[in-house]
Amino acid sequence: MNRSMINASNTMTQLQQQLDLISHNMSNVNTTGYKRQEANFSELLYQQFNNQSNKQEEIGRNTPLGIRQGSGAKLANTSIQMASGALKQTGRVLDVALSEDNHFFKVLVNENGQQAVRYTRDGSFQLTRTNNTDEWMLADSNGNAVADSNNVPIVVRGPVKEVRIDANGNFTAVPQNEALAEQTFQLGVVEVNRPHLLQGKGNNLFGFPNLKALNLAVQDVVEEVEGADRAGLNIRQGALEESNVDMASEMTELMIAQKSYQFNSKSISVADQMMGLVNGLRS
Repeated sequence: MNRSMINASNTMTQLQQQLDLISHNMSNVNTTGYKRQEANFSELLYQQFNNQSNKQEEIGRNTPLGIRQGSGAKLANTSIQMASGALKQTGRVLDVALSEDNHFFKVLVNENGQQAVRYTRDGSFQLTRTNNTDEWMLADSNGNAVADSNNVPIVVRGPVKEVRIDANGNFTAVPQNEALAEQTFQLGVVEVNRPHLLQGKGNNLFGFPNLKALNLAVQDVVEEVEGADRAGLNIRQGALEESNVDMASEMTELMIAQKSYQFNSKSISVADQMMGLVNGLRS
């Protein structure tokens, strides 16, 4: 097969993945706390043909000698852009927003019969009734339990008359029964020190890969925000963080990717025409 056809076909499959990534970003432009993802490309293996003498170096050549023929490009990785989105005032008491880029709420999910900690920027919480009719659990928009600073679900005795969430992440529930005392919990908040390791786990939740395979511990990548450090949380009650997707930028990236895909597709078509002309030659 013609080398140009190989290069183009290799690159087109990778560009299709970029198009899928861009469309995913655009479809989540209105998703609370969503972080856009960006595609990063790298060059595939190439062949070096040394068809020039070393005397060329004497004339001040800056590029390497010979000819390098590549095999196309590949999608090396996808990176999560952690820039904060704009804050939207909702006035709802169970809506909370984080102001720092690398801060995340902790959420408890059940996976394969085991409880796992996941991380989210989506602060649209709700109180859901537990199996005990007098207890309500703080949950995210998908019904997963919101964890406190000790990775324990936040459960309040109810019914609840008032909810207060201060800038330090203290969650206070005031029961309707005045005989019961106010209940205060600390929302579980972590600071992610290595955000490039975050992986999307669906439903606007993030997790990490197998850290043992990377010779890392959980403490190496996330740090609990505790004690005096909670004074810098600056949590906003009655507000939500919007997606950091910029539709205009995504449309620009989409058009560039589409033009690149069309260019490579045209390369295959032209190479096929050239091969047809060669095969049709008569001596």
